[in-house]
Amino acid sequence: MFRVLDREQPDMRVADYLSEQHVAFDTLVHAPAFTAQKRAHTLHVPGRQVAKSVLLAGPTDFVLAVLPATHHIDLAAVAVRLGFPVRLANHLEIADLFRDCEWGVLTPFGTLYGVATIVDEALDPEAHIIFEAHLHALTISMHYRDFERLEKPRRFRFAYQPAAKAHPA
Repeated sequence: MFRVLDREQPDMRVADYLSEQHVAFDTLVHAPAFTAQKRAHTLHVPGRQVAKSVLLAGPTDFVLAVLPATHHIDLAAVAVRLGFPVRLANHLEIADLFRDCEWGVLTPFGTLYGVATIVDEALDPEAHIIFEAHLHALTISMHYRDFERLEKPRRFRFAYQPAAKAHPA
């Protein structure tokens, strides 16, 4: 079902991991961006190309959900597919698990932290994805297929794009 590494594994920065795996990627340094949508705006890329990571807590463990910046998680859909209830993890749980990352930063490589990863089908498997590394001001761009080959996430539909807000005339 899920491929998970031992949680006792030493912390490893994503860029180091990608280099060790001989994966092509670009590192982008920019002004701190505290949300995936802000990252898209700062880097002048479509929000659908920016992958945001959200830590979910289940009854006994965590799951890392990766989805486009333009989408929201349907927790009920995740629970149905995984077979157990999930909730958004709190900031202390995130900080405890992602110790080598700046406060609030989640990379999409959950297996580096002993966490199973799920990916929403809305992320284009033929495109590049952009995601925060270990700092709010550091972004990595790489081909989605390389991410999938390394991470081996479970891929299914669990996110939705909210309706556009109506602007007053």
